[in-house]
Amino acid sequence: TIGFYLEDDWTMGRVTLTAGARADRWRVAGGFYREASPAGVVTTDRHFANRSGWESNLRGGLVWRATDTVSLRAAGYTGFRQPTLNELYRPFMVFPITTQANADLKNERLRGYEAGVEFTPASSVSLSLTAFDNRLNNAVANVTLSPTVRQRQNVDAIHARGLELEGHAILGTVSFEGSFAWTRSEVDATGASFALDGKRPAQVPKLSASGTLAWAPQAGWRIAATVRHVGAQFEDDLETNVLPAATTLDTVLQVPLGSGVSAIVRGENLFNERIV
Repeated sequence: TIGFYLEDDWTMGRVTLTAGARADRWRVAGGFYREASPAGVVTTDRHFANRSGWESNLRGGLVWRATDTVSLRAAGYTGFRQPTLNELYRPFMVFPITTQANADLKNERLRGYEAGVEFTPASSVSLSLTAFDNRLNNAVANVTLSPTVRQRQNVDAIHARGLELEGHAILGTVSFEGSFAWTRSEVDATGASFALDGKRPAQVPKLSASGTLAWAPQAGWRIAATVRHVGAQFEDDLETNVLPAATTLDTVLQVPLGSGVSAIVRGENLFNERIV
């Protein structure tokens, strides 16, 4: 991929405008898939046509500093993603299900909008709320063809809307960082993948959150604990297998030893939460 972009911003009093344009030349060449037996005998040797093209994208945004403590912002943007080499060429099996590759996959195309507010009552405290609406056209999904076969295919689109909340505060030697995300995501599908229409994309939770509380009693010291939560999600496109929600606790202790050297001890998932 070779990209060319132009970007600028303009400040007019309390308002800042930004705009950008980008063009990407992409190419995938020499794609192949080869299988061999344990004895080294080649059993499959497929070669695929080269792929290339241009993609253009735009982005624009503004920030209005309404007061010294409150800022409002909005943005609109487009983007793209090429299918990976695995998605194009490499099948795989997680017994008993085989997922087939698809050398005819199209590039994904994103169109999105977002708006938010930033509240900064002090230099050590900030809070932000963002609402977003994204539509991913030609989204690549693992589409079920039979009880034991899936194939990577482009569905019409995935439409995701939601809210994100983030906060940060420093009170002396104690600090806190937290985030929360709620996402309503569903598939728009017709034709061969119509069975997915209106369903939530695989492995996309509705809720996720994290919070970190840290204490730095002296320079170089850090004692922190992080709680993370990921809501329930579906493992498959037809919403038959549920990955249950999971909440974990992690900790970290950093102790300075001198001469720029520190010892760090980490504990992950201390309560042994089962994560599928």
